[in-house]
Amino acid sequence: MPANNPQPSTEGSSTPRCYLVTGAAGFIASRVCDLLLEAGHTVVGVDNLNDYYDVRLKDYRLSSLLGKNGAPLGTDPKASVFSGSKQPMANGRFEFRVLDIENLPALEEVFATHKFAAVFNLAARAGVRASLENPEIYRSTNISGEENVLSCQVKYGVRKHVLASSSSVYAGCSMPFTEDARLQMAQSPYAETKKAAEVLADRYHKLHGLDVSILRYFTVFGPAGRPDMAPLRFIKWIDEGTPITLFGDGTQARDFTYVDDIARGTILALKPLGCEVLNLGGGRNPLSMMMVIGLIERALGKKARISGQPASTADMKATWADIAKAKRLLGWAPQVTPEDGFHRTVEWYRQNRDWIRGIRL
Repeated sequence: MPANNPQPSTEGSSTPRCYLVTGAAGFIASRVCDLLLEAGHTVVGVDNLNDYYDVRLKDYRLSSLLGKNGAPLGTDPKASVFSGSKQPMANGRFEFRVLDIENLPALEEVFATHKFAAVFNLAARAGVRASLENPEIYRSTNISGEENVLSCQVKYGVRKHVLASSSSVYAGCSMPFTEDARLQMAQSPYAETKKAAEVLADRYHKLHGLDVSILRYFTVFGPAGRPDMAPLRFIKWIDEGTPITLFGDGTQARDFTYVDDIARGTILALKPLGCEVLNLGGGRNPLSMMMVIGLIERALGKKARISGQPASTADMKATWADIAKAKRLLGWAPQVTPEDGFHRTVEWYRQNRDWIRGIRL
């Protein structure tokens, strides 16, 4: 273990600390940044601002963190208005750098410049179906990027590591999914890379004494969510009268979890645990896609038109989290019901309808 080995912070500490959040322009990571800043901490965020989905959603989230609310979001879905910056951007206790965690020298410079209490590695190539088309990009970011972060933590004496994983690793397991389930063969490169990242984190715990929290997220939704996921797509399509592209017969189900609950649980995972895998999910009976469509219809006051498509073999039929372990170790449980969460998400959509109209789905 390195000589300079600060103890991991605990959630709720009154002492302000400095945290590194990777993937900071992302849906979950940006909300984690918000909550850390609200608690009085300093946050260094990094993100490569890739164009897997429309970067204007990333710009919207970053604009809020950088105090630029209302700033133009740009017109190009593939080019962030922030991507050309070579220098760190700052707003109070938040600093942002355009940086890819695959770039080890650049990542080391960030670690050398700051004394981090912990790292939230929330950067990842997302999307199950997209991983089938270009699996090597997923392996590079989700595995090599994770190892770069871990190696920097060892070199610079940052003991606490929080890793974002996914419920996708549970494919083929019995529901509700428990953390001790024997994982089956991955159904997609995305799930494969998440499992590999978990193995890396566990290895660094055993070899270097890092304190590791591995969080398996279950279908996160909420305001400013990803446009490749059903909630924002369905809201936009139903509002505009466009037929919904629905893969499968609508009975496929997910354990939907509101983004604020996920962000809160992620920060609670700063607690010293040794090395633990934790489910962060709704913990309720999963909602079918048809039930989700119904919730959105009621919130919008409009009826959906549905265009059925064959189900994807890479998609899991259902997910359902057993969250007893997170309750026991973190004192965490979701507070926002799916009904309330979808209502909040639709209200956010209404307030931002003008610019969301042009978002690429």
